[in-house]
Amino acid sequence: MKKIVVFASGGGSDFQSVIDGVESGLIKAEISLLIAGKEDIYAIERAKAHGIDWAVYRKKDYPSAEAMYDDIIARLDTINPDLIVLAGYLTILTPNIVGRYKGRIINIHPSLIPKYCGDGFYGMKVHRAVIAAGEKVSGATVHYVDEGTDTGAIIKQVTVNVAEDDTPESLQKRVLEAEHKLLPETVAALLND
Repeated sequence: MKKIVVFASGGGSDFQSVIDGVESGLIKAEISLLIAGKEDIYAIERAKAHGIDWAVYRKKDYPSAEAMYDDIIARLDTINPDLIVLAGYLTILTPNIVGRYKGRIINIHPSLIPKYCGDGFYGMKVHRAVIAAGEKVSGATVHYVDEGTDTGAIIKQVTVNVAEDDTPESLQKRVLEAEHKLLPETVAALLND
């Protein structure tokens, strides 16, 4: 059975979409571990509810981000994941982990990369920028993770129309709905034989 590790920093709704994909049989793999960026996030509750092992790694507990990722790598090497899915994970990966799992780490981003991505573009900041620029279309992107921020090769994108009366919150809601279809479909396409 192929193995997935998910990294999350918040509520975990994208994580839940992968759980649902596995449980429905869409994704032919198991989720072996959730790496959480904080202790008090709802993603951990989702892991507990579905019997998924989880661990918390906080940058503030380490002398450097590289040291934290060295610990995470040691844990991941015991699993040997086929795919690492960043699902709302807000800590930038360092070259040690990206190099170790090159071609096996994907991220979901709430815009049509190359627009509204990179340093400082995450969460509601993306949707505010899209509306402020008067864009007619936004969307979500699944891409491979490389050493840059949102610079890896695009795997798949989905578009979401921006309505004239959209607020950042209403646009975020529709983009998130699109993410919840895009992410499990992409994971399935990458892992299923």
